[in-house]
Amino acid sequence: MPATMREAVETYLGWWDEAGVSDFTGEAPCDWFALEARPKAAAPVATTARVNLQRAAPPVQSQPVASPRAPLRPPTPVDAAARQLVAGARTLDELFALLQGFDGCNLRVTAKNLCFYRGAARSRVMLIGEAPGRDEDLAGKPFVGRAGQLLDKMLASIGLDESKVHIANTVYWRPPGNRNPTPEETLACAPFLARQMELVDPELIVLLGGVAAKTMLGVEEGITRLRGKWRSLPIGGREVKTLATWHPAYLLRTPAAKRQAWQDLLMLEAALQI
Repeated sequence: MPATMREAVETYLGWWDEAGVSDFTGEAPCDWFALEARPKAAAPVATTARVNLQRAAPPVQSQPVASPRAPLRPPTPVDAAARQLVAGARTLDELFALLQGFDGCNLRVTAKNLCFYRGAARSRVMLIGEAPGRDEDLAGKPFVGRAGQLLDKMLASIGLDESKVHIANTVYWRPPGNRNPTPEETLACAPFLARQMELVDPELIVLLGGVAAKTMLGVEEGITRLRGKWRSLPIGGREVKTLATWHPAYLLRTPAAKRQAWQDLLMLEAALQI
């Protein structure tokens, strides 16, 4: 193959890789929407478990919380079995092993790596973002790209670093093309994230960006209205103070919002002094 043709092919494939397309499923066309519309047969709990992520917490007296969204579907015995499955994980390593064998989230089909967490196994502060991006997918860790580097600088400004926080996402695999995860995808990962939060046992939670905030709090409000206010999130039978703020990726695109992000960081710093 001529060098120019090889370079053209490599460039073409690289473009698709950037878009999140890394595998070919066959030569014949397939209507995936029609396949998804088919009723699915019952499958083992470990592979198709779903859980309803209704995270609307009782409102903090100083700041009422919006009404939670209606469930995407009513809870099923499979949901309860999924929660029971992850409840058996006594450590993050055991939870990671369960995630590695879990194929109930379709994101793992197109992702290169599972992105579990970065930072301390137990921490006073847990940060939860939306989903892994390309850099995270390659490294197998959340927030390691440009947004992650900015996040590290933000944390350093109030005396925190990777050894003092626990960083995760609402889903554990990169959505193709860096799109937002669907409600079904976050529901699939929900029991694992819930158990992860119990094992980390944080005193404070920071939700990075609108998608993470709306998913975890179970509200429809945008990040503009959600950020900068302490709310409450139930974890393991107790209420945990939770703060939403801008996603670092948004701050890279909109530097003017850094002033508000700094105000949120100061709120976090003050809460850590209590």
